[in-house]
This record gives sequence, structure tokens and C-alpha cells, in this order.
Amino acid sequence: MTRRVIQLIIGLFLYGIGIALIVRGAIGVAPWDVLTQGIDGQLHLGFGVITTIISGIVLLLWIPLKQRLGIGTVLNAVLVGPAADVGLWLVPADLALWLRVLLFAAGLLLLAIASGIYIGAGLGPGPRDGLMTGLHARTGWPIWTVRTGIEGLVLATGWVLGGNVGVGTVLFALLVGPLCQWTLPLFARDRSRREATTPAFDPA
Repeated sequence: MTRRVIQLIIGLFLYGIGIALIVRGAIGVAPWDVLTQGIDGQLHLGFGVITTIISGIVLLLWIPLKQRLGIGTVLNAVLVGPAADVGLWLVPADLALWLRVLLFAAGLLLLAIASGIYIGAGLGPGPRDGLMTGLHARTGWPIWTVRTGIEGLVLATGWVLGGNVGVGTVLFALLVGPLCQWTLPLFARDRSRREATTPAFDPA
């Protein structure tokens, strides 16, 4: 358990850094981060603080879905936002375009690796993933339909509020699934876990 918790914390910290690199790339961010940027643009509380607040709100939506929290769920909600703020503090804004493209690519790869690390610990889904699987369980709709609906809604809301939608948003949507399908088995804690996690990213 100690090793798994350490793996979880490392994965979540790197996940936050990956988000920060994508944000500093400034060519478009993931749908949930578009929402975070949009809300932050209105409230000016800081990217990491808004990320944490959104995670808390999403966890409240678990209640009617009867989803169960895990230690990984709670740590995801409280650690990713501060880790993203650390990354945003370390990496300057307004860099040259070629540097921003490199930052985006590095952030996307790091985020996929970090996903494999923290999900591989097997200590509970993140708030947003749990919302997706909870709605799937309650409605019977396919995972891809639920995920597309949720991310489409948060993307549209974030864009209206001023979040950064761009080519990076499209690239994220196209590439994050295949990259995570590659990284998840690499960091699963045992063979059975590898076999259990790999099908989760099957587009069907």
C-alpha cells in the first residue's frame, strides 16, 4: 500500500505539471482546462484553485450517482491543482511559438505517462473519470457518448467564458486516448491490472 500511495502521489504531481506545460503552450488546452481558464478569467482566483474547486463540485455530483470515493479520488481532487500552479510558476508565459509547441507536446506526453502512473496505483478514479463512469452506469449510455457529452459541455462553457480553445484542444482530444492506452499497462501494479486497464480506452 505504501508503494501504491507513493506511486499515486508522484503520478498526480506529474499530471499537474503536464497540465501546466499544456497551458503554457497556449495553443489550446483540454476541455476541462478550457473551463478552468474561463472561470479563472472571470474570478481571478488562480488556475490551481479553480481546478480544485471544480474537482470538489464534480465530487458532489457523485452523490446522486452513488459513486464511492477512494483515496486516489480525494488526493486527485486536492493535489492536481496545486501541482499545476507549481508548473505554471516554473514555466514562463509568452514564449516563442516553437517553444510553446514543444511545451504542448511535452505536456501531453507527460500527462499520459502521469495518467498511467496514478491510475496504475489502483486507488480510485479521479473526480472527472468517476463522473463519466457513474453516468454510464446510471444511464446505460456508452462510455464514449457520456465522455463526449460531458467534455463538449465543459468545452463550450469554458469557451464562452474565455478559455483557450485552439489546435491544441483538437490534438489533445485525438491523442490523449491512444497515449494513455500505451502508458496504462506500463505502470499497472500487476499483470491482472494491466489486463483490466487496457480495454478501458477501447474506442468501441
